[in-house]
Amino acid sequence: MNAAQKVCTRTDGAVATVIFNNPERRNAMSLAMWLATAEALEKLAADPAVRVVVLTGAGDRAFVSGADISEFESERGKFEAIAAYNAAMDRVHLAQLNFGKPLIAMIRGYCLGGGLNLAAGCDLRIANETARFGIPAAKLGLGYGYAPMRRLLALVGPQFAQEILFTARQFDAEEALRMGLVNRVVPDAEIESCLRDLTATIAANAPLTIRAAKCIVREAMKDPAERDLAACDALVRQCFESDDYQEGRLAFLEKRRPVFTGK
Repeated sequence: MNAAQKVCTRTDGAVATVIFNNPERRNAMSLAMWLATAEALEKLAADPAVRVVVLTGAGDRAFVSGADISEFESERGKFEAIAAYNAAMDRVHLAQLNFGKPLIAMIRGYCLGGGLNLAAGCDLRIANETARFGIPAAKLGLGYGYAPMRRLLALVGPQFAQEILFTARQFDAEEALRMGLVNRVVPDAEIESCLRDLTATIAANAPLTIRAAKCIVREAMKDPAERDLAACDALVRQCFESDDYQEGRLAFLEKRRPVFTGK
């Protein structure tokens, strides 16, 4: 199975799903898979027909169990190789950061290391009851950088971030929910229907409003000196000047569901 097959994309109407398809290694991420994931996200970001994207792992054993350890000597054994590997991961996380549409992680089973970092880069995280989370960096001697640390802090705060990193232990879905790492925990038999309902609801809402909300949340999480308030104001103004705003008002008066076009 080549890298393209190990990261595949499925589209159903306005909802696209990016699947980490390496189940024999619990969907562990190779360098080629990171590159393929970045390419998939960049293509979906540019597709106006796609309004919501779900990230998930093939099978029910793992979302992503971390990095593919078998590549550590070849791809992460020397400084130059480590830099190339980190650049590939950074490309994915930049694609997530700049993604103007909702990203949702559907998590079944293991969500460890780079997998947790991937999930943290999404806007929402829905887990099944058997999901397991952790960052084993302290057991491998790996450094955990500023950007992924900031993503983790934004979700769980310093007290839980430090517990996750210091202990390097795995914790279950209920602990993840209490920490604020996931939005919802549902039985495995219900997780796919939960995602269908959630993505259908989001896809039916006004894309410009959702885009503005996502971008403004991102700005609000920055240090005050880094915030671009003018960009936030421009996004809000774009909503009020849009055809979708007119459609929303008209649909409300006519007591029908609005049909938004993102214009």
